[in-house]
Amino acid sequence: MRKKKVNSFKNKFFICLIGFFVLIFLVTSFFGEKGLIEIYKLRKEYKNLQKEIELLKKEKKLLEEEIKELESNPEAIEEEARIKLWLIKPDEIVIVFK
Repeated sequence: MRKKKVNSFKNKFFICLIGFFVLIFLVTSFFGEKGLIEIYKLRKEYKNLQKEIELLKKEKKLLEEEIKELESNPEAIEEEARIKLWLIKPDEIVIVFK
């Protein structure tokens, strides 16, 4: 009878030990440094960075086109100067709306 109690205790202890390790594994796989929650956050950040990269590529392309236009077209330079520097010709009148 005593042997059954010892075996029963060993079995329960072994099962509890395995359950404890499984619980630790699950907790670390969800909340650990490289857990599922962290991976989800990093994927979301990756997608946001990819979108930002695409926007910056489009902006770069527009700026490169503007540079080419300004290098090759004197009228474009004049237009930019008029817009950004408020330059006017002697016979022009500027009307500013608030």
